[in-house]
Amino acid sequence: MEVNCMVQNVEMPRLDEAKLHSWIEAVARNHEKNVGTLTYIFCDDEYILATNREFLQHDYYTDIITFDYSNSRRISGDMVISLDTVRSNAEQLGVDYNSELLRVVIHGVLHLCGINDKGPGEREIMERHENEALALLPSNIILD
Repeated sequence: MEVNCMVQNVEMPRLDEAKLHSWIEAVARNHEKNVGTLTYIFCDDEYILATNREFLQHDYYTDIITFDYSNSRRISGDMVISLDTVRSNAEQLGVDYNSELLRVVIHGVLHLCGINDKGPGEREIMERHENEALALLPSNIILD
């Protein structure tokens, strides 16, 4: 298992990497998956917009784009997360920024595990899996 965290135009979120790794591994295990190489790219809105345009031909901002390189049992992929959009979503939803960040971090892992959220009824299924994953969250994963 290898989890890489990089930044583009933002400061790195202060995550306890050991706890992050164990959490991701536990969530993947619950979906009968092993973890290969995961790369998180934390960025600003302009970077994710450019990525969305270049790779998906979408002309809008989003909180996460997941590039899936998984095989049947091992998840692997790149996840681009806009911290700007995470912050604005947290404000709109009236939730804590750190909670929203962790929800988005695990959202990408759940996509790699095969859970979708675009089709009819899929958003509710994704939310249930996100909540189950957040229930496994170790304390103090975000360092202050």
